[in-house]
Amino acid sequence: MEGFDIRSEAFREILAPDSRLTKLAGDLQFTEGPVWVAEGDYLLFSDIPANRIYRWSKADGLSVWREPTGNSNGNTLDRQGRLITCEHSARRLSRTEQDGAVIALASQFGWRRLNSPNDVVVKSDGTIWFTDPPYGIKPEMQEQPRQYVFRLDPNGTLTALADDFDKPNGLCFSPDESLLYIADSSRERHHVRVFRVTPTNTLADGRLFATIEPGVPDGMRMDTAGRLYSTAGDGVQVFAPSGELLGIIQVPQAPANCTFGDADKRTLYITAKTSLYSIRLAAQGAQQP
Repeated sequence: MEGFDIRSEAFREILAPDSRLTKLAGDLQFTEGPVWVAEGDYLLFSDIPANRIYRWSKADGLSVWREPTGNSNGNTLDRQGRLITCEHSARRLSRTEQDGAVIALASQFGWRRLNSPNDVVVKSDGTIWFTDPPYGIKPEMQEQPRQYVFRLDPNGTLTALADDFDKPNGLCFSPDESLLYIADSSRERHHVRVFRVTPTNTLADGRLFATIEPGVPDGMRMDTAGRLYSTAGDGVQVFAPSGELLGIIQVPQAPANCTFGDADKRTLYITAKTSLYSIRLAAQGAQQP
């Protein structure tokens, strides 16, 4: 099928009759951090160098939602529908309140400034999990001795969960939140690891899930069947729960992130360098809310 690299017949299960890649917007700088806002029926996503968060909807098209943004990267929603944002140049994790006020949730660890928070997910218990590579700062600005994966508890306690990544990047939970998938975007590793989430919200039994090539893994999402959608140099690579590569949704520009959206969570929105794309699928996204 045109637009797809099918490696297994099981890949066809995610495709709908109208599965065709559609370009929604272009002429941007570097797009990232897409998140679907069900209450309002629109998508928010970052343009990191432009220092903007854009809003896109079927009704109104593309508009600037906020500027400046601390060079925002990853975005997600908490269980109250508030926007959680990784800010590169501000070197912090922030939350947008219902009245539009932006407050800092985390900006330092062990009295040292964070590197540049990159991607973020929220667990159903309200804990916020994010990665902190140094992509948004110069080498001499790094204060942290490691590139951590963090958990932020509702009481404000910040805990380092992993410190053995070269460049921790995208992350997502399995549908039942028993597993956490984390991308390592270094050119040397370019792989995704999966960890068991313990009852005390730590990580255990880490193992290699999949090696991503060409390019490196970045943003990731999962559908309700436990298939992983990872951005890569040639598009969005789709993996079975076993780690088998099922196929690739080919994208003209190397994508950096993706998210499921629309009322039925069957549209995959893809941020790819200077553009925003979408594709309707038979699969349904698992991310909540």
